[in-house]
Amino acid sequence: MNELMLALLGFATIIAIIVLLLRNVTVPALAFIGVSTITTAILVLTGTFTLDDMGGFIKAGVADVHGTAGLFIFSVLFFGIMTDVGMFDRIINALMKKVGNNVVGVALMTCIIAMIGHLDGGGASTFLITIPAMLPVYKGLHMRRTTLLLICVTAMGVMNLMPWGGPTMRAASVLGMEANALWRQLMPMQGVGILIALITAIVWGNIEKKRIEALGAANSDMLDSDILDDADEKNTELLRPKMFFFNVILTLAVILCLIFVPVPAYYVFMVGCVLALLVNYPGAKLQNKIIKSHSGPALMMASTILAAGVFLGVLEQSGIMDHMATVLASFIPASMGRFLPLFIGILSVPLTLLFCTDSYFYGLLPVLISIGNAFGVDPVHTAIVMVVCRNCATFISPVVPATFLGVGLAGVEIKDHIKNSFFWIWGVSIICLISGLLFGVIRL
Repeated sequence: MNELMLALLGFATIIAIIVLLLRNVTVPALAFIGVSTITTAILVLTGTFTLDDMGGFIKAGVADVHGTAGLFIFSVLFFGIMTDVGMFDRIINALMKKVGNNVVGVALMTCIIAMIGHLDGGGASTFLITIPAMLPVYKGLHMRRTTLLLICVTAMGVMNLMPWGGPTMRAASVLGMEANALWRQLMPMQGVGILIALITAIVWGNIEKKRIEALGAANSDMLDSDILDDADEKNTELLRPKMFFFNVILTLAVILCLIFVPVPAYYVFMVGCVLALLVNYPGAKLQNKIIKSHSGPALMMASTILAAGVFLGVLEQSGIMDHMATVLASFIPASMGRFLPLFIGILSVPLTLLFCTDSYFYGLLPVLISIGNAFGVDPVHTAIVMVVCRNCATFISPVVPATFLGVGLAGVEIKDHIKNSFFWIWGVSIICLISGLLFGVIRL
């Protein structure tokens, strides 16, 4: 099978999965495994790869995400324990007294927490810091969880531009320059992005405020299906009010270790779960009950993440994503070559749904730089556009494992997250692109 056919097969695979997810035909795990298996069968039957080759690709893909799956299992258990003991209830009640029913204030708080949490450049850790803390507040005020995610991913997208962030480092390595040097050039665009993230929180806070007022306090519980889904009875037997300060200190220690301690994040949560269970719920019988009570959500999302690893292994390890990048680049007309950064900036958000981070920067970026060189386009300008505009949409992409962690923690279907966020994030990306042109960061 030639490169063009491989690229077309890759596009068909991704489009099939996106359609299945958006149309709610099946759960994400089944979509990833089913479509990836069909693609694998085609590659084997056409003689492109052997079954042994494909097995190796799948194994490598799952190996790349198994840490995220483990992280999700133990983070769900840890935060579930903290919810059971009543720690979040006390914190949220204190926050509610401060902000009252100020929905806009809660939205702004979400944005600021996400920005601070993303200083380490880790998408998974930011979701783990922000969503469990803010979700009870959103439920209490009848704010939608899709809005929580939108504010989070907007803030994370612009903060992910720091020089120690993965995309900036990848782009800098392709250019052969220091990440700090690349970051200093794109700083004006990041500044605009941060401002837009704060505006996003204010705008969507006001949208939620008007929506809640329209529902009316008396019947909002009946009209908001999100609230109904979470209307579980509190189990007062599991509350541990005397252990409040211990649990707060333990949670802060876990968060600080996520940011500063160079060990796998899932191990941090493993240790956190051990301490939380031993101190709050001594005895094997009670500990077993607690673990079983949180196993459902953990298993569902862990299976989705592992299934996404199968999908990424089939497309990325086989080189199909690289062929897709080459094919896309070939469609740029020669007469429009000097406007290459503009085209890339406009198309970055849709492309983010198709390409994982590595294939985007190590596959697509070098091809586009070589095309731009033929038309006198500065490679740095091409890289900046790809980094800034693409980063805005990182955490709405179904090919980014952390996205599934975020939607899982928030209890939102990925299709709803994409539907709610896609066009807003695309607008944010284009505004950042325009700011780059106005500030002279990008020149055509």
